[in-house]
Amino acid sequence: MNHEEKTEQNPQQNTSLVRGLTNRHIQLIALGGAIGTGLFLGIGPAAVLAGPSVILGYALAGIIAFFIMRQLGEMVVQEPVSGSFSYFAYKYWGNFPGFASGWNYWILYILVSMAELTAIGHYIHFWWPEIPLWVSSLVFFVLINALNLASVKVYGETEFWFSIIKVVAIVAMIVFGIYLLVSGSGGEKASIQNLWNDGGFFPKGLFNKNENGYTGLFAAMAMIMFSFGGLELIGITAAEAKNPEKTIPKATNQVIYRILIFYVGALVILFALSPWRDITEGSSPFVMVFQNLNGLEFTIFGKVIQFNSLIANILNLIVLTAALSVYNSSVYSNSRMLFGLAQQGNAPKGLMKLNKNHVPTNAIIVSSCFAGICIIINKLVPEKAFEYLMALVVSTLIINWLMICYTHLKFRKSKIKDGVRTLFPSIFYPVSNYICIVFLLIILVLMCITGMEIQVILIPIWLTFLFVMYKLYKPKTK
Repeated sequence: MNHEEKTEQNPQQNTSLVRGLTNRHIQLIALGGAIGTGLFLGIGPAAVLAGPSVILGYALAGIIAFFIMRQLGEMVVQEPVSGSFSYFAYKYWGNFPGFASGWNYWILYILVSMAELTAIGHYIHFWWPEIPLWVSSLVFFVLINALNLASVKVYGETEFWFSIIKVVAIVAMIVFGIYLLVSGSGGEKASIQNLWNDGGFFPKGLFNKNENGYTGLFAAMAMIMFSFGGLELIGITAAEAKNPEKTIPKATNQVIYRILIFYVGALVILFALSPWRDITEGSSPFVMVFQNLNGLEFTIFGKVIQFNSLIANILNLIVLTAALSVYNSSVYSNSRMLFGLAQQGNAPKGLMKLNKNHVPTNAIIVSSCFAGICIIINKLVPEKAFEYLMALVVSTLIINWLMICYTHLKFRKSKIKDGVRTLFPSIFYPVSNYICIVFLLIILVLMCITGMEIQVILIPIWLTFLFVMYKLYKPKTK
């Protein structure tokens, strides 16, 4: 099938989704994608492996993520359609890449949805341990899906306020941390010198092997990179964004500043408040650092304030909000991806059904049924039931990023051939594409060396499974 035939099957004017997401929605959705559980909870293992040098790792991974965002941003601004990168892989690369890209992304966020629903239950346990895990998961499962079924504007408003809470929390942590350092109220261990006075900025080197395995900055890079999963959500919103040619570039360009402020800035404060050796893998470093300040007194405007366990409740509310935000966005993005796949002919046409508010009802219901399996799992089996399923999350995320980078190369080649000047050119094309692809391949090599080989092995197995499904399904679409 040539490009012309594909374009006829995917005309933007046939997309009945309503552009109900305003500029403030797009800005906060993009911002929320940059601040998730990867920041609040995911930095612990990376910090243990690399020490303060993890700050440099987040900055480097953030630059790669920004390059990928600009590549995706160029495509969606030029053609703001449903299905996002699946649509572009289908149109500019081929039938199977479009099929694989869309279903790979869908299963990625089905698994993420499962994990977040489980995490939500654990956060509720912090306050009400008598409530069963599956009950908490079920309540928020019903609530979030109901909000998404209402209208895209309701989703946008919900995500707007979730993101506001996360942004205010991070800014407050940074500001309060600076106050503790400057005023000397952070305790005897708090000092900016923590960044280099215990083994230097690279206390575990770049890549070292000891009796416990590999350590150092390179060993932590895979964990660091995965913290940025979710930034591609901005591409999914394009078909429902008002003035996408203005809002998408603005939101995309601000990603790099958000990363510097919210990741790098927060980590500098974190490592300054507490020696890096005190950080453990099993809990949020933010929770640990601020809990360690219990009993300390500090003065604001002449008033002495006692730091107490209230901070633990506040931080639990923040990570609960982060989990709800990720799940909310997963429901939204999965339904729009299924809608786009159905438009391509790579999913059943029934998934294109819209309700009176132009929401893809069937796509939401199908996705929610699969994600809801986790409620049954939480009811019947131990808490570690997702261990092998979540390994596939890492594999699908790498596939997703690699496909965006390569699809963009095909997209630009087509536009150059047609003499089309794109509205939002990516940075350093095509060099940035190759830098991202090589970087991601290096991450795969590091994963193989550092004990994450099962995730790498799953990639060809998963792609083979998708190819078999493609061959079985395609005849039914003719």
